Amino acid sequence: MDYSLIQAVWTIVVMVVFVGIVIWAYSGKRRQRFEEAAQIPFSDDEPASIEENSKEKPHG
Repeated sequence: MDYSLIQAVWTIVVMVVFVGIVIWAYSGKRRQRFEEAAQIPFSDDEPASIEENSKEKPHG
């Protein structure tokens, strides 16, 4: 096999995978889940690790 043929096939494979990921990401079935995930930074719940770190005594 010629190197240019391998390179052309690899380019097509990567492009098909990219288009598949874009279609998956923008499909209507996942919209609700992605919208919920987008709101996570704005939620009032703090991770346990941050709460545990704030209870520690200051160093010094």
